[in-house]
Amino acid sequence: MRWNKFRLTTTTEAVDIVSGLLVELGIDGIEVEDNIQITEEEKKEMYIDILPELPEDDGHAYVIFYMDENEDKDKILSELNDRLNAVKEFVNAGPCTIEESVTEDKDWVNNWKKYFKPFNVDDILIKPTWEDAPEDKEEYKMILDIDPGTSFGTGKHETTQLCIRQLRKYIKNGDRVLDVGCGSGILSIIGKKLGAGGVTGIDIDKIAVEASIENSKVNNVEDIRFFDGNIIENKEIQDKTGYECYDIVVANILADIIIPLTAVISAQMKKGALYITSGIINTKEQDVVAAINANPELELKEITRQGDWVSITAKKI
Repeated sequence: MRWNKFRLTTTTEAVDIVSGLLVELGIDGIEVEDNIQITEEEKKEMYIDILPELPEDDGHAYVIFYMDENEDKDKILSELNDRLNAVKEFVNAGPCTIEESVTEDKDWVNNWKKYFKPFNVDDILIKPTWEDAPEDKEEYKMILDIDPGTSFGTGKHETTQLCIRQLRKYIKNGDRVLDVGCGSGILSIIGKKLGAGGVTGIDIDKIAVEASIENSKVNNVEDIRFFDGNIIENKEIQDKTGYECYDIVVANILADIIIPLTAVISAQMKKGALYITSGIINTKEQDVVAAINANPELELKEITRQGDWVSITAKKI
């Protein structure tokens, strides 16, 4: 399907107002391009492995929006132009020039699916729910069907693979597992399939929790509870998660989140429990090691690496 694509030049000061005008005109799927640095609060809620390195904010911004080719674009653009002129009376909205082009596809949410194909981590096969298992599926001891939705976690990234291998290495039948930052639920599900007696998955993103619940159902896995919340800062969530009751805690998130998590997570761990972390770019390795060493209840056990990524495993002493 063809769509008309528009790129409106404005200012960072006026982005919210311009976006609001577009919504009022019935336009959805708005994209914003600017160089505003990420706040600490936003950083905590992001599900990416490397934070973007942005140039200095120069005040310029672009708002990108789309229209169905059957819509009356001239009428909408004329109305938008009138509203922008009114806005310029009280805010610096920049030139508000609009570049127009045509695109064949507006399905941003699902476009990534064409790149997610079945793959394996040793003898564990991970495949998207919308793809058939390959002909050699009998060669694998475990097959997982995963639909990450909009959450982080197809399993293909090095950080997840590092965690999978550490889980497989250390988990024992009946172990209780806590998956912090569960994303799509892939580590929770694998932990259960590897013999965990019970699994708890937690994520600050409600959408991730919904994806985890659906993926556990698709894989016919029971005795996993998922809920959303911030275990680092929220006492109520810490209470709900439970204290001194987990044999393994796995956290595949960002180093900047793992560091404060490391200061508190031993409260949820049994004595002798393992703390498996990943999502750590190699330049942050020593920072995470320092955080583990700073917790008197944790002892560094093992460091594994894949590409530029690191998994660090500690033990509660």
